[in-house]
Amino acid sequence: MTAFHRGGSGEPLLLLHGVTSSWRAWEPLLPLLEQHHDVWAVTMPGHRGGPPLPEGEFSIDVMVDALIAQLDELGIDERPHVVGNSLGGWAALELARRGRARSVVALSPAGAWALPKDLYRLLATFRVGALLAGWAPVRRLAACGLVRRLLLLTLAERADRYTAEDVDVLFDDLAECTVLDPLLSAAAMDTAIAPFDGLPCPIRIAWSGSDRTIPFARYGRPLMEAVPGAELVVLPGVGHVPMVDNPALVAWTILQHTRYEVAS
Repeated sequence: MTAFHRGGSGEPLLLLHGVTSSWRAWEPLLPLLEQHHDVWAVTMPGHRGGPPLPEGEFSIDVMVDALIAQLDELGIDERPHVVGNSLGGWAALELARRGRARSVVALSPAGAWALPKDLYRLLATFRVGALLAGWAPVRRLAACGLVRRLLLLTLAERADRYTAEDVDVLFDDLAECTVLDPLLSAAAMDTAIAPFDGLPCPIRIAWSGSDRTIPFARYGRPLMEAVPGAELVVLPGVGHVPMVDNPALVAWTILQHTRYEVAS
């Protein structure tokens, strides 16, 4: 399993996936984005194929430190356009905070909650999902298109579009993800994303309209309060991992930001 993919030409564009995933989550978008950008899709620290997490107590800052070291080792431009989904969206915002992003598009970014019950719901969702995914019969059931769609509704509205190979990758990525347990164990009310004093670069928050994992009504509002001045758009008909549901819509949402609004 390779730790990154690079292709295309133009201004550098960094793609960051969600928790338990890998760079391959971006495969549906690569042909569209590589027409306009030098695209780097990387597997983040603590995920299958990516660098290991540093030893010791986990925090988002520790993970971002390791991510920056990874980017420097790969020779990626210090200020690329950055796009992230879920945990990758949170990481993208933290890169911007540190001056390491030319612009950011965060797709249903993780990291914000207003009430304890919302945090507990989020933790339960991921723990139950990991438990079910680790049960061998679930993996076999996911080979059936209709069942696959029902099993993976927390990821995508059209999970039946995942191929059998895609499903194998999803389960393999989850099995070898080492960041999930420390991430969930460290989560507390005071570990949510820290508020921004101002926008360090142009930031677009693109929330999936049919997100069942972190729906906007519960998690989007506190996120927007933490990033005042960020642009908000809602992507209709797509789930938490929108790349498989509607690649053209997601690519357009990214390119409109990186090639037109930022340039102007």
